[in-house]
Amino acid sequence: MKKILLFLLILPAFISAQKKWSDPSISVKDLKAHLYYLASDDMKGRFSGSPEERIAADYIRNQFESYGLEPLFDGNYFQDFPFVERLELTSNNSAELNINEHKVSLKINEDFTTVSFSGRSKLKAPLVFAGYGISSANLEYDDYKSIDVKDKIVIILRDHPEHDSAHSEFDRYASLRSKASIARDKGAAGIIFVNGYFPSDDDNLVELRYDGAPAINDFPVIQVKRNIIENLFRANNLDLKAIQKKIDSTKQGNPVELKNCTAEIQTEVKEIISSARNVGGLLKSKSGSDEYIVVGAHFDHLGIDQLKSSSMYRGSDRQIHNGADDNASGTSAMLELAEALAANQPELKRNIIFLAFSGEELGILGSTYFTNNSPVPLDKIIAMVNMDMVGRLNEENSLTVIGAGTSSAWKPLLNEKNKYDLKLTFDDAGTGGSDHQAFSNKNIPVLFFFTGTHSDYHKPSDDADKINYEGEKKIVSYIFDVINGIDKLEEKPDYVKVEAPTNRRIGKSRVYVGTVPEFGYNGEGYKLSGVTDGSPAAKAGLMSGDIIIRFGAQKISNIYDFMRAMAEYKPGDQVEVAVLRDGKEMKFIVDLVAK
Repeated sequence: MKKILLFLLILPAFISAQKKWSDPSISVKDLKAHLYYLASDDMKGRFSGSPEERIAADYIRNQFESYGLEPLFDGNYFQDFPFVERLELTSNNSAELNINEHKVSLKINEDFTTVSFSGRSKLKAPLVFAGYGISSANLEYDDYKSIDVKDKIVIILRDHPEHDSAHSEFDRYASLRSKASIARDKGAAGIIFVNGYFPSDDDNLVELRYDGAPAINDFPVIQVKRNIIENLFRANNLDLKAIQKKIDSTKQGNPVELKNCTAEIQTEVKEIISSARNVGGLLKSKSGSDEYIVVGAHFDHLGIDQLKSSSMYRGSDRQIHNGADDNASGTSAMLELAEALAANQPELKRNIIFLAFSGEELGILGSTYFTNNSPVPLDKIIAMVNMDMVGRLNEENSLTVIGAGTSSAWKPLLNEKNKYDLKLTFDDAGTGGSDHQAFSNKNIPVLFFFTGTHSDYHKPSDDADKINYEGEKKIVSYIFDVINGIDKLEEKPDYVKVEAPTNRRIGKSRVYVGTVPEFGYNGEGYKLSGVTDGSPAAKAGLMSGDIIIRFGAQKISNIYDFMRAMAEYKPGDQVEVAVLRDGKEMKFIVDLVAK
């Protein structure tokens, strides 16, 4: 009964804050109403799949209905999609060491933890030590040289031997996934990670966090506290700290077989699947056109502490991340455009789809799901306009437009419609880490409007009172004119593929292939959303939808394996690439070129 009374007390606050009046003009009053509602503490950061995400989605749907937009998804405004919300360790996680017939049982989350991408497995095997677990012909470095790890559990140091260098070629091989894949490919039965003494003496266990790729099937991966691993070394008259120092100074591996030492490991990580939802409304043209313009913005954010890894807040207390600029500002802009364009419906030549995406903060999941499950043919979508963080226009009136090179029609149109004294900066590529990228990956021209990052980005302090509402009104008015300009184009705008800058977060390589990843894919292999026109991948015959399962001799289970495999090649090399296409394995020869 108390819960019911609490809900009834909270409900009027939600209702009273909503915009319930009709005003087709683009106004500060409307923008404030939308933004203060969506970025209120009551929304608890609008994390994908949360009850508050549903409340926000209902609000957007209600606005669409009030503007006269039709449901986009077969009579429904909502498009639900699954995603991995978090990971949990089941009760089937245990570790026991046997040192000279003395058994040591380890406590989960105290002595050891299971690593997030560990496969489900149970095994008992002898132990070996293989330094940092790196094997690279390019680096002329091999921690596995002169040791047989087949069917054994390998103990591996985290980091790499050049940990004091700000820019080391070893960086690309230092990730736990990369090391686990190498160990698996070498025939190891499993892997135990341990923190070394350098570059830091800390001995923290890794966080259980989903990294966007599937687990390594049937391959257990754990981390054990250093003091416990030291006991194994002492039992073999070895000094872990001295060995690490030697590897670091000589840049030579120092593998060791740990005699009379075995480990019994059981691992099981459970993916907790949740459901998020996109919201879509359709504004039909009276002309009978079968072409569409998509106008979109994501409405999800970081929640409270559901996405700690993405938050820039370093406090230990739980804080609501309201996401006023990111991206209640873009959602409010999209709603204002929907209302204004709906009032202008008789003048429209083409249909307009309005989309509020969820799952953007998790890796453009909602927009990727939409482009893979679109209710209209993708070749009939002539343009996608995206707004993400458009609420902090500065005194210089600086506005960045990303995707300005994805059609030859864009820059003349953008300049022509700039009657608002905006200082425009153009970025040609259709990438940029927001929802427009899902459309650019499908060869659809895109425009992404963005006022820039700031000190409140991904912090609890990104609140509605810091929005420049007059500035956002100016931007929305400008985008309104741009959309009308697109609508009035005589011909469908051409699509120009622009190569994006290299993504350095996963790793780096000297060669260029030209593949585009399928965001949100959680199966085995590296799935392609597309290939760049004229790239080595395109010339070889690779296509959107292909799943790369082997690159040369390297098995590919995920994008991390693919990046690691690329790092071993140089420009001019040829490599055989095996893919699954419609369930059938096919092989292609790719001629690698310089990046």
